[in-house]
Amino acid sequence: MLLQLGVMVAAIALGSRKGGVAMGLWGAVGVFVLATFFGVTPADTGGIVDVMLIILAVIMAASAMEAAGGVDHLVGVAERAIRSRPRRVTFIAPLVSWAFTLGAGTAHVFYPLLPVIHDVAREGGVRPERPIAVSSIAATFGITASPVSAAMAAMIVMFDGDGWNLPRIMAVAVPATLLGVLAAATVQSRIGRELDADPEYLRRLAAGEIEPVTAAAAERPPLPPRARWSAYLFLGGTVAVVVSGLFPALRPAAGDGGPLGMPATIEVLMMAVAALILLVCRVDARRIPGTDVARSGLVAVIGVFGLSWLGLSFIGANEARITGALGGVARSHPWFFAVVLLVLSALLFSQATTTKALMPLGVALGIPAPLLIAMWPAVNGYFLLPTYGTFIAAINFDRTGTTRVGRFVVNHSFMVPGLVTTGVAVASGMLLTTFL
Repeated sequence: MLLQLGVMVAAIALGSRKGGVAMGLWGAVGVFVLATFFGVTPADTGGIVDVMLIILAVIMAASAMEAAGGVDHLVGVAERAIRSRPRRVTFIAPLVSWAFTLGAGTAHVFYPLLPVIHDVAREGGVRPERPIAVSSIAATFGITASPVSAAMAAMIVMFDGDGWNLPRIMAVAVPATLLGVLAAATVQSRIGRELDADPEYLRRLAAGEIEPVTAAAAERPPLPPRARWSAYLFLGGTVAVVVSGLFPALRPAAGDGGPLGMPATIEVLMMAVAALILLVCRVDARRIPGTDVARSGLVAVIGVFGLSWLGLSFIGANEARITGALGGVARSHPWFFAVVLLVLSALLFSQATTTKALMPLGVALGIPAPLLIAMWPAVNGYFLLPTYGTFIAAINFDRTGTTRVGRFVVNHSFMVPGLVTTGVAVASGMLLTTFL
């Protein structure tokens, strides 16, 4: 078992060094090594395929929206909200970032907000590290609240048959992650020195490395005439997904006479939304594969395929030993599984992959479904090592130098808001599940 674990860790490490689709590809290499040299039977990919198809359907709708200018329209709306009260940017920016990701289903749409948050913070005399760090965390936690995220797709495939449908999962995940973000923003508002007393900022300012503060907002190019329509259509599709989960009678009939399952319903609705955006907004379909959302979606699909397949294969081959070793701890301290999710998600770099690979282990350990759903926000743990694209971009966008990685790597700007958000979200989730 230890050798097999070493193979899995090595595959993840090799993939993470290259980043992008390499993580999924090395995951498949790990499956090959386990099957060839250890006699491990590769896990059934049926559940993984369902998740991948949901991701593809959502990515098509989001990519069509981006090609039509809808993402830029939403960024403009978010910018106006953030600029409305510059002195309160540490609270407003993370709430906007969380809501932005919740609606879009991916944190990659958060990138355009980073320069806005930085400039507004400087204009208001706020240390940029405060809103930038907590907003970066809020954007990742919005994924575990979004009805159209890849991680939510994995949860639906896993728990829909156990009575925990999309609305019930959201009834826990949305308020829990929101409370976590608010708590982190409160703590973050007191982190670090004030901007006008920060020595690194003053040094850069005196050396001319950064320009003086200006309150002028950057001019944005005009949007396509139907950009806002594409945003409304995408958000309408998101609402339709939630309503379909809440009222099964509204779904099309399946072959057995019952309602169509939620995975297929999401796929149908989001593909239809993509087609409507192409038709109504007159989008050239050839532009869709080249959008940022489409490229990030391809990375997500390959990552879920390779890494989830590797994780499920390893767990399936060693389930008896793993449950025997962790079973006692899980029964007496079930919250410890949240720590497992947090640490391993830092290696897997994906909420969806962590969900698909590790939630079956929680079920095998006998942890009740409500507790697993309450602990689900812990899959956002890749802030533990600030090597993910969102955090690297956040550091680079902060020209004042206040958002940074410390000498010991783990003492970075995202650690405190990340731990606070995780702790409050999981604790809130456990409280909420007692009512549901």
